[in-house]
This record gives sequence, C-alpha cells and structure tokens, in this order.
Amino acid sequence: MKIYFDVCCLNRPFDNHTQDKIRLESEAILAILDHCQQGKHIFISSEVVNFEISKISDPIKKQKVILLSSISNTCIIADNNLEKRAMKLEDLNFSGFDALHIASAEKGKADVLLTTDDNLLRKALQNKSILKVRVENPVKWLMEEIEK
Repeated sequence: MKIYFDVCCLNRPFDNHTQDKIRLESEAILAILDHCQQGKHIFISSEVVNFEISKISDPIKKQKVILLSSISNTCIIADNNLEKRAMKLEDLNFSGFDALHIASAEKGKADVLLTTDDNLLRKALQNKSILKVRVENPVKWLMEEIEK
C-alpha cells in the first residue's frame, strides 16, 4: 500500500497533546510510519512536502519533521502535468498546497493521502468522484486497516 502524508500529518506528532484528537492522530501517524519503516507500506513524499517543510518557522520542529519525512521511499517530482492538475483542483476550491499534495499523491499512484486537516478532508469528500486518490484521517484509516 502506497501512503502519502501531507505536512499536517508530519507535524502532528510534535503538536501539543493536551487534546485527545491531537494525541490520537499523533499515535496513529507514528504507528503508520513504523509500518512504513518495517516495509508493510510504502511512504511516498514529494517536492511539495519538502518545500512546505522548509517554511516551518520553528527550527527544532522543522528538524524533527525533516527526520520523519526522511524515511520516505519515494519523492514525487513536480512537473507541468502535476501543476496543471493542481490548478484544476484549485478551481474546486482546494488551497494551493492541498491541491499540490493531492496532485503529487495522484502522480505517485498513492492508495491514500493522509491528513489531519479537517477542511481538506471535507473538500475531498465533496469531490471524491473527481479525485484519483483516497483522502483520509490517519486514525480512521488505521482503524480500517487493523480491522481487515
């Protein structure tokens, strides 16, 4: 299974865990990343992820997120087709980075794009017939995988 993590996911383990939702999402993300390291899944990243990580202002958090992203198996390179797809997704009201992440995940033929961004999840659900990748919350996705 090919998994694409957006930067919200990669940041989540380093967020404040006082809220149950954040703590659960962090645990799920770390478990999924562990499965990737064990070879059970393929972790797909992208130039878009790398660029967005470079914009993290907290240098300590940035280094931690870089370390997590470094275990990826593949890095999707942005090209004209990816940018054209992202522009079409922006026309559907996806934000710039969200559109680029979806286009990258689609180009990499990811089975799922994991995000903790509720707005992205809502828009993806509304446009699921148009998307070429499933977009899910990591907790929900992991629970479905465990039940298989």
